[in-house]
Amino acid sequence: MASASASISSTDAVSGTRSEPNQPKQQLRVGRLTKAHGLKGAIKLELFTDDPEHRFVPGAEFSLQVPSGSKWHGKTLTLAELRWYNGHAVGFFEGVGDRTEAETLVKAILWVDQDDSVEEDAWYDHQLVGLRVLRDGVEVGTIARVDHLPAQDLLAVKTGSGEVLVPFVSAIVPEVDVKAGTVTVTPPTGLFEEIPETDDDDDVTDDSASEPLDVSATSAEPDEAAASAHSDESAD
Repeated sequence: MASASASISSTDAVSGTRSEPNQPKQQLRVGRLTKAHGLKGAIKLELFTDDPEHRFVPGAEFSLQVPSGSKWHGKTLTLAELRWYNGHAVGFFEGVGDRTEAETLVKAILWVDQDDSVEEDAWYDHQLVGLRVLRDGVEVGTIARVDHLPAQDLLAVKTGSGEVLVPFVSAIVPEVDVKAGTVTVTPPTGLFEEIPETDDDDDVTDDSASEPLDVSATSAEPDEAAASAHSDESAD
């Protein structure tokens, strides 16, 4: 989840959406089980959320996206513990006690129900992606993705001249209007400006070089000198 101060994107490019036949509900894709780890049923996780401390707590229950022929089809998975090994998330799940059982879950995708309410000034990535970015009321691009860095989140804005990374802080992004589908930005000077094709110094040089010479002024001086010399000769 990203935060600062955007419109709702109908397609969740990061998390995805699902619905059950008789009770439509929106779900978020939060992880994928990638590889059995060790001999005690642990499984490595690829996380699709920037809030694992909230999503992956003991007792958290996940819906599973698995092939219809899988023994886990239609079942849920409950997390017993989440650990970190060399920077990788590893999950221990109830009912998965050995490596053989863990391997039956490899490639399974984990889903959770989307929260009914979210923290003020906080959005899921899929809510931000696709929003129109406005500066002084003029559209300058659309949000392509959200980059989550240790220091701060960045909005990757797709513009006509390329991609611009905008710090997702209230000083630069003062307003997010999900209903209107817009994000208002007040970027520092130069953030959205295109790089000029030619250097200003070259333009100055070219302009000065192209200025016409005052032929009448330069030609007058020799004529005046010649006239003066002629007068002196006549006096002699």
